[in-house]
Amino acid sequence: MLQTMIGKIFGTANEKEIKRYLKRVTNINALEVNYESLSDDTLKKEFNILKERVRNEESTLDDVLEESFAITREAGKRVLNMRHFDVQLIGGIVLHEGRIAEMKTGEGKTLVATLAIILNAMAGKGVHLVTVNDYLASRDAAEMGALYNFLGFSVGVVLENMHDEDAKKAAYEADITYGTNNEFGFDYLR
Repeated sequence: MLQTMIGKIFGTANEKEIKRYLKRVTNINALEVNYESLSDDTLKKEFNILKERVRNEESTLDDVLEESFAITREAGKRVLNMRHFDVQLIGGIVLHEGRIAEMKTGEGKTLVATLAIILNAMAGKGVHLVTVNDYLASRDAAEMGALYNFLGFSVGVVLENMHDEDAKKAAYEADITYGTNNEFGFDYLR
């Protein structure tokens, strides 16, 4: 009973997290108007400025999250003809924080992942997206690859039937690499 009363007065931990996420989403939404009016080249330049700030350790990924998400959203509208919804922005924040974002079929998991992937790829250390099968790895790398390429990132995909070691090495050297848990695991053990 005391727990319930305290929750009503101060809010639950979940409510506090949602408020924190919604504040960031509000900030991202406020930036949308600025980025909509930019040309493709200027949008890319703005993104490269962010990326350089991260790589020169002038800013952390958390510092540039809102700008990165706003630019990614705008690039997604231009390149994929898809706009990240607010709930998808929250999913991207959750993924960036290393948490699990549970989503149902059709809620846009593939698009949500682009937010965290692009943000984390800014550090220049390579990002791996692990999926459940080769079909999804290939499809998602191809479909979302246009967005990543627009922002200057290379994309690779590691598949079960890849026997060309040079091709596999090139995939791992890409800024963003898609693959399955089995392939990543077996390649690590090899």
